[in-house]
This record gives sequence, structure tokens and C-alpha cells, in this order.
Amino acid sequence: MALLAPTTGRAAASTPAPSPVRYVYRVVETDSLAAFVFSPPAGSKPANGILLFHGGGWVAGSADWVFASAERFAQYGMVAIAVDYRLSNDKITPIDALDDVCASFAWARAHAKELGIGAKIAGYGVSAGGHLLAASATVGCKGNRSAPDAMLLWSPAVDPAHDPWFEKLLQGRAQAIDLSPADHVGKSTCPACIVQGAEDTLTPVSGARKFCAAIIAAGGVCDLHVYDGVGHMLTRNLKNQEDNFDPDPEKRADGIEQQRKFLVRLGFIPDK
Repeated sequence: MALLAPTTGRAAASTPAPSPVRYVYRVVETDSLAAFVFSPPAGSKPANGILLFHGGGWVAGSADWVFASAERFAQYGMVAIAVDYRLSNDKITPIDALDDVCASFAWARAHAKELGIGAKIAGYGVSAGGHLLAASATVGCKGNRSAPDAMLLWSPAVDPAHDPWFEKLLQGRAQAIDLSPADHVGKSTCPACIVQGAEDTLTPVSGARKFCAAIIAAGGVCDLHVYDGVGHMLTRNLKNQEDNFDPDPEKRADGIEQQRKFLVRLGFIPDK
């Protein structure tokens, strides 16, 4: 698996500097899937890594949606990699996207030395991206490709077993429960830290509670931080939780801090 030649640049001109380094981590037919690498400040290598997966209901979004978060993790002292995956359409399903997520972890581990990654690689997933990350750690990856060493999940879709939208996207290739992280937790499931709005109507808090409880029951570690009065992505706009987000700044800041402390506790980053 060759490390393809990188280029410097952003997926969106509106995203602020510094620019990440762009790699192609996988080519599937006509799709070249990109990974955007944000390096930590000089002098902090080798560093643990983290791969970031955007939301968008499995049908929308791109890696630049998590660039700001990647920059934050890089400032913590991590090699942060924002990852593109295939979006669902009439041919592609979340099964394919999960395969891409698994491939991105395998790529990062195979090229850890070149990328400046040390011993461990975590994952950060938002909404549908949280589902794909959690599925890689529970449902698993074909061919024993690498799963994360820890999960940071933000409004994740971890319990889609009875979600008609998710079932529709699978196009009959699997049942929703087959790709439901909450229904596939095992003793080897890595530690997780979840940030969740109590009034979330897209990825209800009941799913996060079920997932976290299953990890703990299996002997694992799961921190669940639920914020009252806010919905999906910690939005204060409870009437429209799909695209007109108005995240509560204080609760968002606390969620970010809780996930930073989680990384410190697990030894991924030093305390500030």
C-alpha cells in the first residue's frame, strides 16, 4: 500500500489556515478518497493520531466539515486526519462508507512513520460519521483492518437499528441492525466519550445511553455527557435540527473540554 504523493490545499477556500496536507488514501473505481493531515506543532512528534469523520446523514458532507476540529486536535499535539468517505446514492450505501472508514484506519497505521504517528490512533465522528466510526469499532472491519483505539463521538447515530432512513439507504444489502453499533458491542470495544444533546430528535439520547451502557456492561469505558435544553449538534434551535444549527457556545465548549480530558486520561495527549 503506497503512500500516494501529497498536495497542499483545502477542500474549501473558506476554511481558515493553516492548510493541511492532502493524500489519497484509497481509490475505488472512479472515486479517489482523500485524507487531509494536520500536523501538531513542531517538536511534538511522534504523536498519537486521530481520524475525523464528518456528518451529513450518510448522503452529504465532506472532510472540510471537520477541519476546525482537526486543527484543534493538532494543537493538542496529535496528528489529526480529516477523512472523506463515499456518500450514499443509488449505488453506494453506508456499508461502502464503513469500508472506507476501515480502509482509512488501515492506511494511517500502514503509513504511521511517514505521517509522524506514534503508537495509538483514535477516531472522532460527528452524527453519521459517528455511526461509521462506532461501527468500525463494534461491527468490525473486513479483512482484520484496523479499528480505533478510542472513540470521540459527537451527536452520534449509534443506534440506527429501527431508523427507517438508515434502512432505506442500505438498499436491501443488509438490515439496519446489522450495522448498529449499540447491538454489536463486545469486550474488545475501545473506550468512548460521547457528547449528546438531551433534546436531539435526529440521533436520540436513548441510543447514546444504550451504547454507553453496553460498553460498560462489557467491561469497557464509556463517558456520556448529556446537555439539557439542546438538540442535535448541541443546537438551541429545537424546531429545525437538520441544517440550521445554533450550538450553545458554553455547552459546546464544555463538550470539547470533556473530550480533551478524556484524551488526557487515556494517555493520548499531555495535560495542558
